[in-house]
Amino acid sequence: MKGLLQYIVTSLVDQPERVSIRETIGEKNVAYMVYLTPEDMPRVIGKGGRVASAIRIVLRAAGGLNDKAIWVDFSRHTR
Repeated sequence: MKGLLQYIVTSLVDQPERVSIRETIGEKNVAYMVYLTPEDMPRVIGKGGRVASAIRIVLRAAGGLNDKAIWVDFSRHTR
């Protein structure tokens, strides 16, 4: 799942080497925190959050195949 998310996000941004993803695995769920540069945030969020919503839908559908609830959140790098 993390590989799929990494592929999707790095395909959208200008600085793929600066994308980092933190994965937290629970018994019935998996949470992903995607860290991006401030310049790449608008590309991943999209107008009105449409791109981010589409990414979440794809990951949730893939997670449903494994009986896992998937959560994806996006944040800027703090460095």
